[in-house]
Amino acid sequence: MFAIVSIAGQQFKVQKDQELFVHRLSGNVGDKVEFSDVLMTSAEGNVTLGGTAKVQAEIIDHLKGDKVIVFKKKRRKGYQKSNGHRQYLTKIKISEIA
Repeated sequence: MFAIVSIAGQQFKVQKDQELFVHRLSGNVGDKVEFSDVLMTSAEGNVTLGGTAKVQAEIIDHLKGDKVIVFKKKRRKGYQKSNGHRQYLTKIKISEIA
């Protein structure tokens, strides 16, 4: 059984006991969170669009992603600009698809 769920503005295909990284969620480590914006569920070949399914997950950790370097340059103008960014992430574990 799997579900397509919208978490923090992104869509994920999730299954029970799967761990994934999403954009930073509010809550502490160990808290249970519930996502009610389920777009599709599939169980044994039976596909259901929308509906009243809910996905429950547990927050495992808050962390930062890998650094992304943004480098801008205009040739022959002497312009160089370097900038970095690290995205704040939350690691969650899917506990139940109901």
